[in-house]
Amino acid sequence: MPQQATAGPLQGIRVLELGSLIAGPFCAKTLADFGAEVIKVEPPGDGDPLRRWRRMRNGVSLWWHVQSRNKKSITLDLRQADGQAVVRRLARSCDIVIENFRPGALERWNLGWEVLKAENPKLILVRISGYGQTGPYRARPGFAAIAEAFGGLRYVTGFPDRPPVRPNLSIGDTLASLHGVIGALLALHHLHNGGQGQVIDVALYESVFNVMESLLPEYDAQGVVRERSGSALPGIAPSNLYPCSDGSYVLIAGNADSLYHRLMTAIGRADLRDDPGLARNDGRAARMTEIDDAIAAWTVERTQDTVLAAMEQAEVPAGRIYSAADIATDPHYAARGMIESILASDGEPLKVPGIVPKLSATPGAIRGVAPRLGEHTDEVLRAVGYSDADIADLRKNAIL
Repeated sequence: MPQQATAGPLQGIRVLELGSLIAGPFCAKTLADFGAEVIKVEPPGDGDPLRRWRRMRNGVSLWWHVQSRNKKSITLDLRQADGQAVVRRLARSCDIVIENFRPGALERWNLGWEVLKAENPKLILVRISGYGQTGPYRARPGFAAIAEAFGGLRYVTGFPDRPPVRPNLSIGDTLASLHGVIGALLALHHLHNGGQGQVIDVALYESVFNVMESLLPEYDAQGVVRERSGSALPGIAPSNLYPCSDGSYVLIAGNADSLYHRLMTAIGRADLRDDPGLARNDGRAARMTEIDDAIAAWTVERTQDTVLAAMEQAEVPAGRIYSAADIATDPHYAARGMIESILASDGEPLKVPGIVPKLSATPGAIRGVAPRLGEHTDEVLRAVGYSDADIADLRKNAIL
């Protein structure tokens, strides 16, 4: 069952979630984890398409139970004027509205920023889209896969002799979601200091581009285009994946100067440890192949457990590559509260990811399971002044 918890740091903040699938809902989920009241608007009938994405159990996506925890679900047809009127009324009592439609959709539904601001001058509107609300590409559809390519991530991902690959995740959506959370919290702080509401314009591709490190300045200053490098990290050495005698691999990151010294001591390569040309990263980066070959020659003669034990003894960062099965049974995940056990809305137990980040005084918590479609429609509408007769009329007219 959801854990009993003290109020989160966002208690009293009300969020209206108008988006679907990943980017907008993950942003709202993160706020909900820390105590915000999130009202999720879903289209009548089928609801958010995420309810049917990837693997299902009892007719509902297992992903849904993570993405929509701590939320209230209401059904509302945003294409109809009466549904739009409900959103405007809800916006009056909300602090944040989150949407991830294509730019212009809210405006077509008479729910654009100027309209919502007139209802609530202190409102914060988080808008997440593929290319942002302005610019020549604003109207293009933009899913995470496209944003990851446009933002530069796909080009550098994979092995140099193969086409670019994608992570087996929609990482562009998640990065955009987290930038949306940051923007919302910054805007809340501005309100706290006496400011007014504002729009947070988050583009998926910009969120990807924001984490691309020195990609652009390296090209601008030296004409260098960062290329795919497999498991290595060019320019930072040593940091790579190395084979073991039992057919497994270990990741070893000995790229700080002191770490490199300890690593070379652990593998018995005093010659490389004491070479003055390898004392700093720039020297090591120029001789990456030589260093990687030396480490691999040592690891391939030993089992994974032996290598990891030696690295731990030498205090060099190292690890194996975890699968979902490894994560689910790892004691550190359990000790940190990163594996939560809930009774999902389908009535069955389920392990789900815990809350991050960890706050000492006001931690986040799973306070409620992912809702059934429209589970809270009547409750939410009554709270903003709709009578039972009003709600019945909206339902009769297929608004709910």
